[in-house]
Amino acid sequence: MLKALRSSSLQQARFTTGASYLQSSSRHGTKLTSSFNGVLRSVLADKNPKLFQRIFFCSDSSDGSGSVPESALEETESKSAAAIVPTAIKKPDDFLTVLALPLPHRPLFPGFYMPIYVKDPKLLAALVESRKRQAPYAGAFLVKDDPGSEATGSDAEKNIYALKGKDLLNRLHEVGTLAQITSIQGEQVVLIGHRRLRITEMVSEDPLTVQVDHIKDLPYSKDDDVIKATSFEVISTLRDVLKTSSLWRDHAQTYTQHMGDFNYPRLADFGAAISGSNKVQCQQVLEELDVYKRLRLSLELLKKEMEIHRIQESIAKAIEEKISTEQRRYLLNEQYKAIKKELGLETDDKTALTDKFRDRIEPNKDKIPPHVLQVIEEEMKKLQLLEASSSEFNVTRNYLDWLTALPWGNYSDENFNVVQAQQILDEDHYGLTDVKERILEFIAVGKLRGTSQGKIICLSGPPGVGKTSIGRSIARALNRKFYRFSVGGLSDVAEIKGHRRTYIGAMPGKMVQCLKSVGTANPLVLIDEIDKLGRGHAGDPASAMLELLDPEQNANFLDHYLDVPIDLSKVLFVCTANVVETIPNPLLDRMEIIPIAGYITDEKMHIARDYLEKTTRDACGIKPQQVEVTEAALLSLIENYCREAGVRNLQKQIEKIYRKIALQLVRQGAQNEPESSETSSDKQIEGATESNKSNDEPISDTTTEEAEVVNINDSATLTDEASALKDREATITIDKVWVNEENLADYVGKPVFHAERMYDQTPLGVVMGLAWTAMGGSTLYIETTTIEQGDGKAALNLTGQLGDVMKESAQIAHTVARAILAGKDKENNFFANSKLHLHVPAGATPKDGPSAGCTMITSMLSLAMNKNVKRDLAMTGEVTLTGRVLPIGGVKEKTIAARRSGVKTIIFPLANKRDFDELAPNVKEGLDVHFVDDYNQIYDLAFDHTQEK
Repeated sequence: MLKALRSSSLQQARFTTGASYLQSSSRHGTKLTSSFNGVLRSVLADKNPKLFQRIFFCSDSSDGSGSVPESALEETESKSAAAIVPTAIKKPDDFLTVLALPLPHRPLFPGFYMPIYVKDPKLLAALVESRKRQAPYAGAFLVKDDPGSEATGSDAEKNIYALKGKDLLNRLHEVGTLAQITSIQGEQVVLIGHRRLRITEMVSEDPLTVQVDHIKDLPYSKDDDVIKATSFEVISTLRDVLKTSSLWRDHAQTYTQHMGDFNYPRLADFGAAISGSNKVQCQQVLEELDVYKRLRLSLELLKKEMEIHRIQESIAKAIEEKISTEQRRYLLNEQYKAIKKELGLETDDKTALTDKFRDRIEPNKDKIPPHVLQVIEEEMKKLQLLEASSSEFNVTRNYLDWLTALPWGNYSDENFNVVQAQQILDEDHYGLTDVKERILEFIAVGKLRGTSQGKIICLSGPPGVGKTSIGRSIARALNRKFYRFSVGGLSDVAEIKGHRRTYIGAMPGKMVQCLKSVGTANPLVLIDEIDKLGRGHAGDPASAMLELLDPEQNANFLDHYLDVPIDLSKVLFVCTANVVETIPNPLLDRMEIIPIAGYITDEKMHIARDYLEKTTRDACGIKPQQVEVTEAALLSLIENYCREAGVRNLQKQIEKIYRKIALQLVRQGAQNEPESSETSSDKQIEGATESNKSNDEPISDTTTEEAEVVNINDSATLTDEASALKDREATITIDKVWVNEENLADYVGKPVFHAERMYDQTPLGVVMGLAWTAMGGSTLYIETTTIEQGDGKAALNLTGQLGDVMKESAQIAHTVARAILAGKDKENNFFANSKLHLHVPAGATPKDGPSAGCTMITSMLSLAMNKNVKRDLAMTGEVTLTGRVLPIGGVKEKTIAARRSGVKTIIFPLANKRDFDELAPNVKEGLDVHFVDDYNQIYDLAFDHTQEK
């Protein structure tokens, strides 16, 4: 309650003396009147007497300020004695009918002030009128909580004043306080509590006026030891509570000036009033007429208040300790830095940063361009002038960090040995002759010139042919650092050219990040998926790539973040794309396109046997002698499961086989422990020997592993005479796993592809064509039959999910076939009198393209002339209305598909002869290939043989 109780030992002694006197007086029957007042006033003797008028506020104001105007305080000071002492006109006992004032937040206890705000105009006018009539009293009753409402604060207050009559009466507690109205300023009314009231009935509704009974405490004995003990405990607890807050001490001071003679009921009211308990608990104290029970309730509230305060103190103490510890550490660190700086042992942060940046550029200072050195020096001077806490300091520091970390003038030593480069390329990849030749040409030019220039190479081909992996192999062959980044779906130019430094979180583009990562100015940069560049609101990345890839511009490549030219002329760019058609023409014009058509069956066999199978076997922990995959099984796997141009799916299938083999070996009990190595002579030495195995053994053959363990005594020598040998033989029998064509389906499931050849001898109207898909080449049959014949019945129906180009090609074929038939047999009116149906299997596969034109013509003529085409014949080529045969694409894939289907004779357009000559000899071997430029040549090749009707 009192500041003196907390801070002054002398005043604590006074309180203790007063309390002892109070206890002693009670024991000897001395009257306790004003004893408590004497104790409190003795403690308050040293305090400013002007503070005693401070009011205890339990504010009902809508704004929550809880403040009282100065005028109200002055009026309260001047009339405080008269306000408490009953007037001579009327006593409080005379007021049996009073106005009912609702108190939304806390009850008013006797002896305490409380300012409230009255929003009801009628009620406020009635209060003003009562003061004028020298009857300044009203009943203050706490409002019950509305269980069905969620309104709080000012909204709940408005709802209270909206109630009238019985509705308002039902929301009020029956027990309240007779309050004297000490002042009215606007809507603010200041009350002081006198005694307890109980509502008996309602007199009027608006404003609410009620009839009340003045209720008194139940009789009690002042000499009751239990009541005395309880009151002493309340006083003791009050002393502890009043030590904690100056606000509570001021409340106690105000109360002691007006409480009159001391008694136990007022002590209980005082304890409950200064506690921070909720209004329901305070109302319980107000309604309790048993003095002992009231003291108990008040004591409980004070104990809870003390417990809350202890928790608050512990939290505050912990926070203060943490803050003081951090402050102490900070001060010590600052002092330590200052001392080291004075002694010259350490420089400040800005100087340390500047020294770090200078150390970076010092080894290559002669190689750094002058304009870059100038920018670095200017930025370092700027860094010295900036405060370390400013945002500009961090921007400048990051900028210098990037500028000084770049490899200005640093180049890796290139490999100009053509033989060594050829060996490295062959080790990593089988085939890809065109790519390897181009890299060897690049090395040869660099060797003759003594230096190499950057180039832009674009590898185009279907997925899985090794475009990305060949980039790593090229970097290894050239002894260059390798960096890869994908631009697939890239839609922001800043990813390539960087952000402006003024942006928050700005970073350089990919090329600057590349140079910092690899540490050399001549790396091999693989730009993956360049055909899938996006375009968004942030610009066109394809246009930004022009400056990066243009040999005339990239010697002065300007990144938005660095804002200084960078020389990229020594960088070798290798781009990859699945199709070149989607690459913008200006970008495509700056690249050297090297097509990778894919692998034929023989190449896939070599790759599977020499690369994929070996790496997969090692990855699965299987020894070569434990498994054997036959050539027939690999061939069947390639032909019936993996017909795509690349080998990615082939690798997945081989991994699937070896995983199942690993599970089979484990289930058989095979333990493939790594071979033990020799240890020191004072430890156990283990050796393992394995019996010889042969790959030519039949399926039932087994392999035997034998292990010998020799334990050597630590105290003996390594001689045979002094060492004691202990042999232990462990024999494990493992069945060798064979994968052949018969059991291949047990490992990889049913075949995905089936034989493409549908006929050994094609019937009338059926001709084998050649097609090219993303999966590689395939055969394509064209079937034509007659639906209806008769004069003027000429028509053509098309089925087989044909595209627009292929439908137009069928119409052209129909016209050319009629012209050729008219030239060969003028009396044959087949086309004029026949309704034809042309179908291209399989019907579920979409098909398009012009290369089946000559095949469609041959199919229609076979039906019209009643002649079968030559056995084992396949053809491809686009035909014009005049019968000219135009070139097509996918010569390699179509040739491979023809060989796979057992075709002996192939007809290609004459313009594709150059493409066919570039094929490997093993692809062309055993094929009779004819090149034509007019359909009449195809007619002679297709039908000039012994006919079978």
